[in-house]
Amino acid sequence: MQSALNNKLSALAQMAIYIWIRTALIFALLLMVGFLLLLPEDDMSWLLALVPGSLVASIPSLVVVFVGTVIITRTLDQYLRRLKSFLLLLAGIVLVHSAGMALLILFLGGRPEEWQLWMALTAALLLSVILGSYLTRKRIYHVLILNQSYQSIMEQQTNSPILFKGIITGVLILLMMIPTLFISSLVQERKARQREIVEEDSKRWAGAQELSGIFLVLPYEQPFKDEKGKETMIRKELVVLPEDLTVGSTMEPVVRTRSIYKVLLYRTDTKFSGHFAIQLPKEILPEQVIWKDASINMGLSDIKGIEEKVVVKLGTQELELSPGLPNKELVKTGLSALVDLTGLDPAKLSFSTQLKLRGSEQLHFVPLAGNSTYEVKSTWPSPSFDGTSLPAKHLVQDSGFSASWSFSKANLPFGTILREVDLNETDFSFGVSMIQPADHYAKTERSVKYAILFIGLTFSLFFVIELMQKKPVHPVQYVLIGIALSVFYTLLLSVSEFLPFDSAYGIAAIATILLITLYANAHFKSWKTASLFALVLSCLYLFAFILVRLEDTALLVGSIGLFLILALVMYGTRKINWYPAVPVS
Repeated sequence: MQSALNNKLSALAQMAIYIWIRTALIFALLLMVGFLLLLPEDDMSWLLALVPGSLVASIPSLVVVFVGTVIITRTLDQYLRRLKSFLLLLAGIVLVHSAGMALLILFLGGRPEEWQLWMALTAALLLSVILGSYLTRKRIYHVLILNQSYQSIMEQQTNSPILFKGIITGVLILLMMIPTLFISSLVQERKARQREIVEEDSKRWAGAQELSGIFLVLPYEQPFKDEKGKETMIRKELVVLPEDLTVGSTMEPVVRTRSIYKVLLYRTDTKFSGHFAIQLPKEILPEQVIWKDASINMGLSDIKGIEEKVVVKLGTQELELSPGLPNKELVKTGLSALVDLTGLDPAKLSFSTQLKLRGSEQLHFVPLAGNSTYEVKSTWPSPSFDGTSLPAKHLVQDSGFSASWSFSKANLPFGTILREVDLNETDFSFGVSMIQPADHYAKTERSVKYAILFIGLTFSLFFVIELMQKKPVHPVQYVLIGIALSVFYTLLLSVSEFLPFDSAYGIAAIATILLITLYANAHFKSWKTASLFALVLSCLYLFAFILVRLEDTALLVGSIGLFLILALVMYGTRKINWYPAVPVS
């Protein structure tokens, strides 16, 4: 009796050890392949540490498998029940590891790239457990049939084919999600490449522009006593902002093509007009101001975009601005010109100028004036109003947009006379960005999110039809079908770089539907069955296309659609006998 118990425990231990070693080695191998593909480096010798690391980290799983199998074989007396419990045990181990990784990611901040890594590691762990168990299937079978008669085993196995095929199909659905992770990574890579091209061309053309309007800088001198009591004159500067400012800007979109990418740029014609009302603080006397050394300035983020010379008309004077600022406390970059204000009326100095400028995507303004109004017009139909202030009025049409902003002394935290300028830490900018609505990379990325719907329903349809027609589909065939469904997304991604997204989607969908329909006809030898696959796949791709095109109502429509699909599946499978009767000998 003791000898039989020892033999049984020895068999259980050997089975657990075999699963442990094989699963850990497969998991380490998958990690090596993943790191080599995604993180190519010169020195990859550290990957060898993955093997002992996987073995050590999975020792608790070895103990759980051994103890759990002992409990299963002692408490259950039927092979099928033991097998179900054993599979649940393995699934629980995978679930615990996956949950642990998810908690760690949440603790670290839960960035999107970390969740993608979690999905990849969970898929690799699941695949490793499946392959490790499959390679140890004979030992698992030997352990689970201990103390059972042959007739009892055969009777239980008669009821198990549908269950086993269902489990295999479910596992294959999860495994076929692995290629979609690589496709998502490919979309991100192509999207990043597009952004690099856009940024490179934007630097050559001109970057996003931020205009700070017109302001004066007045130098003045005041007496100052040092520590020894000696009186000297110290020079300071006074920044004078316009009392009133009116800005009108017209943006002309410029779309340039580089290779297969489109770069969105613009030209703008901006007019400034207004007047200054110089009211010196009480402690600064007019004779202390050096009027002949004053300067007129304009803040501008990227002077490379200036297309024509900038001339400011101040009173009767015309002043051509040059790069550089005498005072960089208010703005960092811009244009300026010296102006002699001697003899001019400081109570009202009117000015006007016109600025023709190039930029890319974004045009912002900083409201450096007492009272100001801004108006921007363009023929681009897809603006994004951003910054610290939304427009008071705006109109967006297919023919373009217009927007206007208004500011007064009451809603700005500074006056028109600034002695100690400290505005660089605060962002008052506002404006508009020209955006390309839902570009093909974003749409492709949204399409990939519905991959589980396509793979799951297609596999389920194959599973149901093979049960009804009694023509089994081999797991290898499921894998081929899953690969065909995954190739749809690579076709969509590549074709959409040359054609409009809608056309690319249609081409990829038709090609995939035809491929799977012909394959189904070749297997089931029935055009009627193949037509059913074509109809179901066509409805699925149409449903996904509608969801991709929608934005605000995508969740609502998607939820209703999934509910209806589930209802149809339940209705279509209501007459299937999932528990065939055991033949009586």
